[in-house]
Formats: sequence, C-alpha cells, structure tokens
Amino acid sequence: MNYEAFFEEQLQGLHREGRYRVFADIERTAGAFPNAKHHRPQGAHNIKVWCSNDYLGMGQHPAVLAAMHEALDRCGAGAGGTRNISGTNHAHVELERELADLHGKDDALLFTSGYVSNWSSLGTLASRLPRCVVLSDSMNHASMIEGIRHSRAECRVFAHNDPADLDRKLRDIEPGRAKLVAFESVYSMDGDIAPIAELCDVAEAHGAMTYLDEVHAVGLYGAHGGGISERDGVAHRLTVIEGTLAKGFGVMGGYIAASAALCDFVRSFSSGFIFTTALPPAIAAGALASVRHLKQSNVERARQQERVMRLRRALDAVGVPHYRNPSHIVPVMVGDPVICKQISDVLMDEFGIYVQPINYPTVPRGTERLRITPNPSHTDDDIADLVGALTEIWSAFSLRPAA
Repeated sequence: MNYEAFFEEQLQGLHREGRYRVFADIERTAGAFPNAKHHRPQGAHNIKVWCSNDYLGMGQHPAVLAAMHEALDRCGAGAGGTRNISGTNHAHVELERELADLHGKDDALLFTSGYVSNWSSLGTLASRLPRCVVLSDSMNHASMIEGIRHSRAECRVFAHNDPADLDRKLRDIEPGRAKLVAFESVYSMDGDIAPIAELCDVAEAHGAMTYLDEVHAVGLYGAHGGGISERDGVAHRLTVIEGTLAKGFGVMGGYIAASAALCDFVRSFSSGFIFTTALPPAIAAGALASVRHLKQSNVERARQQERVMRLRRALDAVGVPHYRNPSHIVPVMVGDPVICKQISDVLMDEFGIYVQPINYPTVPRGTERLRITPNPSHTDDDIADLVGALTEIWSAFSLRPAA
C-alpha cells in the first residue's frame, strides 16, 4: 500500500469539500486582550481576536499571572510525574478542594484537559457500572461520545434537550440495569442551554445517575461561576458535574466534581488519570487563582453579558444573521463551507479581525458559521469594527440578510 498517497488523497478530499483546517499563527498580547499578532511569511500584523474560548479574559488577569509566576519560581516547571508517582503538588490539592466547593460537592478530581476528564470519567463509569446503559444527548461533545464508546457500554441517544424522549428511552430499559444520563449545559456551537431540572426529574424517576458537562458555562454563570447548574439551583441534583479550567477560567485542565466515593473510584480505576503526568504546579496555581477570583467577582460576567447583548443588537441593525440563543455564544450563520472560510480569510487579511470558520464535522453540513465570542475587553469601537466589516463582506459576497 502507498501510505503517503493515501494520506494525501484524504487531505485533498478535505480541500475539495472546503473544510481543510488552517491554523492561524497568532501571539496573544499579555495585558491587552483581545489584541494579538498574526504571524505570516510577509511579517506580523496586529489583529483583534473574536473567537477565543478564554471567555472572560482570565488568561490575562493580573491575579492569575501573578499566581503562575510565583508558583513557577517556587516549584519549577513540571509536576514531576503522575499524581501517584511524585506528581501531586499542593496546588492540585487546593484546586480540587476549591472546585468541590464551587459545585457544592464532596470532592473533585483534576485531569489534564476537559476532553480527558470526559473521556476518562465517562469511560470508567460506564465500563464498570454493572450492565450500564448510557443515555447520551444527540448533540454531546466528541469527548463524551469517545468516552462512552471506549467504555463499550450500551448507548442509547435521546433527542437533543428533550426530556420526553429521554423518558421514553429510559422506560425501555429493563429494571436492575445501571443507567447514566449524560448531557451538557451550554452547547458550544449553537449556544443553547439544556433544561437541566427537567432532565434530572426524568433521570431521578428512573433511578439513573446524571453526568453534566458544564465546560462552556463554568466561570460564566451562577453567582460564583458554578455554571448553569448553580444559576438554576440544581447542582445538588446532579451526580457528576464536569468542567474545564481552559475556557471561563482561562488556564488549562479539566475536572469532575461529585461524591468522595465516585471521585475516588474514578481516581483508582481510570487509566486516563492514572497514567498521565499531572498538570504543572504553575498551571494549577493559575487556575486556583482564577476560580477564587470569579467566586467573588461578578464584574467579568456582567460585562461579558452586556457585550454579547450589544453585539447582537448591532448585528440585528444591519441584517447580519445570527443564531438566537440564551447564551454568550454568537453564531453568525453562513451555510457554505467554502464561503465561510473565505469570509474568515477576508476578515483576517483585510480587517485584522480573527474569527475561525466552523465547518463539518464540528457542525452539520449546511450550517457552517462564524462562531463569535464577545469578551469583556471588547470595546464599543471593536464591536463597530466587526459589524462594519461583516456588513461590507455580506454585501460583497451577495449573502442573504437576516429576515
């Protein structure tokens, strides 16, 4: 077999479909987010970032940077090993305590990323619970899907955010089997929000565990940044709350929060935890500072929500179509992969605005979009520049305005 020819042919297929992914070589400017530099062969130029998952700009916060500098000077660069073999640092212990408290749970367990925390936790729980059936929302993230697949447990997919369909599928499961309902709070591409209380009602009625991915909500919602489950007062009803430290908290890492026994169970049986080098102490210290700050401060959350509302109103005023949702994610709908990529390129090259195109398989074909995430640091002028550029591009590409 000509392996290289196979690789090349597959990549050419992505090019033909307009969904080959190109990474932008950018350099964030410390203390000046959302400003960054875009490095190209002809030199670097200044840009504004409009697609970062550092939703609140906490990756630039002075308290976070100071904590990381101090931990780096005190502890050095790496953790030194897995958590079991020399890798548990005091910052890990403190961070897990802080995260457990954030979600009102007995304990928490750190992972190297949100992807790994989902893959490892769901994979471990579903594989070891007796005759487990996983009920998975049809729009769940790839990390959840892969964790469930890895478990080899039976999986039944229920209609997106549909408690009635979940109820029907749970009724079909014979008594005595373990059941685990897995879903998200804020879905990252459409920005819609799950009816958590109603899903918990159904799960509880059938004796099922619940697993909530709050990755795109922690830090951003709730009085202390505990996510949608805190905002809605339902955190205590969830068996497992999973989150990330890389989005609202602006650093890196993932975690679960649950009972002490469940966290210890995953810690003891999950290969994705056992055999992975621990997060560097400086990373854990920065995340700890971020979580503590957002527990006490609502300034960042309020400012971000105001920026989102201002951008939506500005897009409405000029007829640029965006998907309606109750969250902080603003999907500007394009509907064609090639045009979506071209718009992204024009924004970057001609206007100094960075918004990545989102194409299949991240979203269904025909729903290609620009996923815009307003940040507390975006100014009124930044919003005017973005909307002005989109208006000009919509006209140049003869795209249909919003109805």
